[in-house]
Parts: sequence; C-alpha cells; structure tokens
Amino acid sequence: MLYYKYYPMWLTFLKEMGACVVVSGQTNPRIIKQGAARVVCDTCLPLKAYVGHVISLTGNCDSIFIPILRSTGKKVLNCSRFLGLPDMIRAVVPEAPLILEIEFDLNRGQGYLYRQVYELGRYFSENPVRIAAAAKQAWKVHLKYQELRAANSLTYNESIDIIDGESKTEMHNSQAHNNGEELIVIGLIGHPYILCDEQVNHRLLERMNKFDVIFLTPEMLTTEQKQNGIASITHDTYWVSEEEVIGTGAYFLENCVDGIIGAMAFGCGPDSLMMHLIHEKARSAGVPFMCLTFEEHTAEVGIVTRLEAFLDMVRHRKRERRHKCA
Repeated sequence: MLYYKYYPMWLTFLKEMGACVVVSGQTNPRIIKQGAARVVCDTCLPLKAYVGHVISLTGNCDSIFIPILRSTGKKVLNCSRFLGLPDMIRAVVPEAPLILEIEFDLNRGQGYLYRQVYELGRYFSENPVRIAAAAKQAWKVHLKYQELRAANSLTYNESIDIIDGESKTEMHNSQAHNNGEELIVIGLIGHPYILCDEQVNHRLLERMNKFDVIFLTPEMLTTEQKQNGIASITHDTYWVSEEEVIGTGAYFLENCVDGIIGAMAFGCGPDSLMMHLIHEKARSAGVPFMCLTFEEHTAEVGIVTRLEAFLDMVRHRKRERRHKCA
C-alpha cells in the first residue's frame, strides 16, 4: 500500500542489512481476483490487490515486509486498515511466511521510531552500528527520491525507474503536444496506490498522455506546498493521506489548473469527505472537477467515456473564455 512512497528507502535499508529483496510483479486481474476471494466484500480495491500480492509472494520468499504507518505527525492518523495489515494478512493468508513488522508512529517520539528500526534490523544483524548505518543510508535515499520528484515534476513510477537505472526516454508529459486542440492542464488528486497502479485505475495516466493533456500529480509538489493547501481549507492535518487530496487539490486550485480529477477507491470514508471538500472548493473557484471511483467491477469503457467527456468540456470551456477575453 505504501510501495510508491517509500520503496527506495525500504529497499536500501534491507539491502544494506544483507537481505535479498524480492518485489512482487505488476498488479493484474489474477492478483485482484485472488485477493478479493480472501477478504470480505466491502474491502476496498487497493487492499484486495495488496492481499493478492502477498499471495503471489508466498512460496517465493522467506519473509514478507509489512510496515505499519500509524502517524506522520502529532494527532495525524492513518486509515484503520493500514494499521491492521500484518494481523489481517496472518488471518486471511495463513500460508504466508514470516511477517517482518515495523511501526511508524511519530506521536510516540523519535525514540520509539529508533527502537522500531533497531527491532527490524535485528532480524538480520545484532550489530547496532550496522543497523544505524543502514537506516541513515536509507533516509538519504528517501530524501533524494523526494527531491527528484519535486524538482523534475516526475511521477512515482518515473522516479523509481530513474533510481533503479531503468529510466524511459519519454516521460509522462513528453507526448503532450498541440494537434489543433486546446492544450489543457489537469491536476490529479488521490493516493499513489490508485494513481500509480495501472490495473487499479485502468491506465488513467497513460490515457491522459494520449489525450494530449498536461497533468500534474501530488508527488510533483513539495511538502510545504501541500501543507499550504491544507491550511487554506482545513487549517490542520488530520489524516496521513490528507496532503495527497486536500493539500494537493487546494494548491492546484490556487495555481491555475484548467480542471481537477479525483481518483478514489469505492467505500473509502476519509476520501469521500476529502473529495467533497475539494469539489466544493473547485465549484466556488469555477474550476471543473470530476471524481472517478474504482472497485474491481468498474468498467474500463465507463472510465474512458467519462474521461473523454470531461476533457472535452474543459477544452471547450477554456476556448470560450479565451474568446471572450479577446
């Protein structure tokens, strides 16, 4: 669930500790089907995909790393399903190998975080100096990862490709060009486990490129920019993921995007509330807004139809406004 945000950091730490890291493959229909068969029906799509990924790793590794991100700041909480991931996996995938846990909870101070890192490192080495050095190197890689995205307006996938040495020649907005159409800028808001997973979102980013749209995503903004966006709407941060929706959406609205598209999982309570706040803000600002909801039964043709209609409307609106100004 947190792969796109923290993969380089965790990969570095585990490799520095001498682990051979096995990464599950791309999400596909089989993975989602296997995951959905193990959980109750009202579980969100990303969580079903997560369970499917764990099943795909079972038998191919000695242990599975499942971190718990409880809080990233004082009184800033995460979704309850994130907090119970290790226990849920033990319950629904009993054949899974040993689960390596680490809890990130900044409400409990840095001392607690250091102890958690040390407990994780003890699976590989009893040497505290080696564990501390691995953690320090991992944090450096994470900061580099953040700077790379914000400085070059890259998506998570593009940044990971560069760090892994597999950078592609064409980046996300390189195909956007004017073919007689009105060139528009669209802001995308949502969590990386939806926006970056092509199976979950039905290749949303790829389609945006094909429609000659310049799009911006949450990871292209700095933490300060997102926090400024949150301050303009809710004043304080309550959810760990709030920056990706409210902070990013508010910043986009204040910086002249032509439209905003929200992407969320069906049944997600926090997202429903946050998307509504951005929708109301966009309405008062006169900026077109559309929310796409994804679950395993979402029809691809429906997503394409709504996306085409929304982008055509945004182009027409921009063209009309330009003519009026002229």
